[in-house]
Amino acid sequence: MNSIKLSDIRKSYGSTVAVDGIDLVIEPGELFFLLGPSGCGKTTLLRMIAGFIEPTGGSIHFDDRNVTSTPPNKRNTGMVFQSYALWPHMTVAENVGYGLVLRKIPADQRATRVQRALEMVQMGDYAQRKPNELSGGQQQRVALARALVVEPGVLLLDEPLSNLDAKLRLEMRSEIRRICKEAGITTVYVTHDQDEALSMADRVAVLRNGKAVQVGDPRTLYRRPATRFVAEFLGETNFISAEVVGRTDAGVELQTPVGKMLASSDQGSVPERGSVTCSIRPEAFRVVPDHEYVASTASDVVEAEGVTGSESKQLDRRIGGGDLNSFEGEVEHQVFLGDQAQYHVRIGDDMLVRALQLNPTGESQGRLRVSVDPDDIVILSD
Repeated sequence: MNSIKLSDIRKSYGSTVAVDGIDLVIEPGELFFLLGPSGCGKTTLLRMIAGFIEPTGGSIHFDDRNVTSTPPNKRNTGMVFQSYALWPHMTVAENVGYGLVLRKIPADQRATRVQRALEMVQMGDYAQRKPNELSGGQQQRVALARALVVEPGVLLLDEPLSNLDAKLRLEMRSEIRRICKEAGITTVYVTHDQDEALSMADRVAVLRNGKAVQVGDPRTLYRRPATRFVAEFLGETNFISAEVVGRTDAGVELQTPVGKMLASSDQGSVPERGSVTCSIRPEAFRVVPDHEYVASTASDVVEAEGVTGSESKQLDRRIGGGDLNSFEGEVEHQVFLGDQAQYHVRIGDDMLVRALQLNPTGESQGRLRVSVDPDDIVILSD
């Protein structure tokens, strides 16, 4: 189990910069994702870690060992490619044990290690089958066992689920995480699939144009994106232009095209004044039909149920009442998705927002009121 330290790693092909000065520290046993669109440099970075590509500049360390110029076969890494590259004339066991043959491991030890690796990926009963007798998901498991059997200090995965159908990809996410965690191997996983990264990773580096624009755990990246690119890449969101007009103990006061908003001050660097862009996830909006909102204002609830103080504020937010970050709008479009409904709501003349309602009980037409908690308004740095 190795730590990985990348210091100012760069790779250029003539005037084209593929990786542009990346600094990362990956902890021992961590499942670390390199996430980004095509052409952002993630696969080039992975191949430099593997030793298949030599960096133009910078250094790579496994623990305290500088491996920047060390050939791939001397780095003690295992790699799973997009194409599983299984030998069709060999059995599953022979494919998995091939790396051990090259390392001149004795036959009795090879058999034990191959069986152990196959059991780890739940393929122990398939040892004597040929690759063409396996499903895509089973072939993927064999490729993973082949990488694990050499007992690498670092495991490298280059979009290993890209050739599987949607259902198999979903099933294999939890399996790969389980296998990597049980093996305790430091793992670097390349993908462009946001769902894979958010559901599997311990931490994620989001790459763009050869740079790591934000690094963090999945929850932080999703809830507190640092830039517009990260917010948009990691899922649907609403971008709202605003002006910072003041600060109070409650948070940052914003003026938007449809009125005032209050954002939590518990986030990154926010200017004292000036234009900003806010990100609000569709699921952060609470959706209340306008007639229900009118019938359930804060004063009505307090009077009818006798609640006071903080209980009144919490109940007020739950039903979407009050004026805090609450806006009336007209439903322009509605999509029923089973466990949720998606609304496109026009607020005022210029603002169209997407909002999600979980467990919808009926179709909403006409006017709605949408409201959002200050903690769910993210002020972006670009």
